[in-house]
Amino acid sequence: MEPQGLMAMPGVGFFGMLVIGILAGYIAEKVTASDHGLFTNLIVGIAGSFVGGTLANVLDIHVYGFLGSLVTASIGAIILLFVWRRVTAG
Repeated sequence: MEPQGLMAMPGVGFFGMLVIGILAGYIAEKVTASDHGLFTNLIVGIAGSFVGGTLANVLDIHVYGFLGSLVTASIGAIILLFVWRRVTAG
């Protein structure tokens, strides 16, 4: 396996990661009926990519390329926003 940097995704470059982060944050925002700006969507999407990537690793699911990374990051961002809402609700 090829080593990856802190912000790297296999098969996706740096700018691809930014696009995926923004799109994943936007998708999570719409699914969870939230209202965020572009920067918050980027942060949520990138954090979601780590959550989704960790979950995929635990489940032994291999994710490659733009579409796979987008789906993984979106699922992770949705989970992240769901947990955030549960923690801050009470």
